[in-house]
Amino acid sequence: MSKSKNVWKDFFKDKKHGGHRYSSEEFLSMEAREKLFHLEGGRTLLDFGCGAAELLTYYAPEYEQLLGVDFSESMLKEASKRIEKKKCQNIDLLLADHETLWDNLHFNFDRITAAGVIQYLTFQEIDKFISDASKHLNKDGKIVLFDILDSRLYPLWKIGLFSQNTNGLRILCKTGFEFRTAVSARLKNSPKDILGFAHNPYTIEKIANKHGFKMICVRSMYYEYKYHTIMFRT
Repeated sequence: MSKSKNVWKDFFKDKKHGGHRYSSEEFLSMEAREKLFHLEGGRTLLDFGCGAAELLTYYAPEYEQLLGVDFSESMLKEASKRIEKKKCQNIDLLLADHETLWDNLHFNFDRITAAGVIQYLTFQEIDKFISDASKHLNKDGKIVLFDILDSRLYPLWKIGLFSQNTNGLRILCKTGFEFRTAVSARLKNSPKDILGFAHNPYTIEKIANKHGFKMICVRSMYYEYKYHTIMFRT
């Protein structure tokens, strides 16, 4: 296991929430509706990196069977509580990561999705994830990857360019802070950003095309520095 992978597993080890912009049910419901629009049907769904099932329980009424997967035991404990509270009897949970998941699957899915997860994978790992996912996708199925950090916009968001209270001095200070953080991370041989890697959508599209998928890229409604990818077989 790589050092960066250990860092992220340790980071999420005791987490109990998925890191959504807001934790209110109203916001989670709106975010889920946006994602359901892009998922666009299907009867079975695998949600990789389901976290505390904050979105998964909103997906449940639209699907016959769902599987939530995460590598964090604490997240899955919270997910189990939420599923019971919401009375979602069509959701199963599985403790696994992007490497161990596929050997534990016994059937295929109409939709395979991940929200706010792909930034923790390198391009090589994304390549393998799409390859593995394609083998567990039903005919006419889709792989939908939500909330990927955009390498073109994320750096601008980090220095406060999208903030309501932005000004030149604030941007300059944030730029200096981010530069020092990146240098320190490089010296320590650790990830420069705990939110993971920012990926250019054109590179993701090349990987999708390599595995026989056409890809549509759309902007996130609720995170100005993120995008979604919808992959379907050509």
